[in-house]
Amino acid sequence: MASRSTASTKSGASTKETDPAAKPELEVITETSGADILSTELKKQELFQLVAERADLNKNKVKPVVEAMLEVLGEALAEGRELNLKPFGKVKINRQKDVGNARVTVAKIRQAKSDSPADGT
Repeated sequence: MASRSTASTKSGASTKETDPAAKPELEVITETSGADILSTELKKQELFQLVAERADLNKNKVKPVVEAMLEVLGEALAEGRELNLKPFGKVKINRQKDVGNARVTVAKIRQAKSDSPADGT
């Protein structure tokens, strides 16, 4: 949920009351609680759970396979390789830059619309 507060003029009077030609009051919207926002980030533990459910396997059997897959994908991206993994999509690297002890990769991911979960498939 967002809480709303309005800014007023320095004198404390509303701009609308003193000068009709003045700019309208600004409305400031701030977030009050992070719990009210659903996380869109998929973390490894949730990935393990979802894969286990989809494959109808125990989470402990899925975990080493998913870990190995993530390592292989990470290594391929670090080498600058493009990925073409349906239905995940095609990952094309635009540029990479080493910053401190990390590598920043800017990439495009192209997914077929029929493979996208947003389409209800």
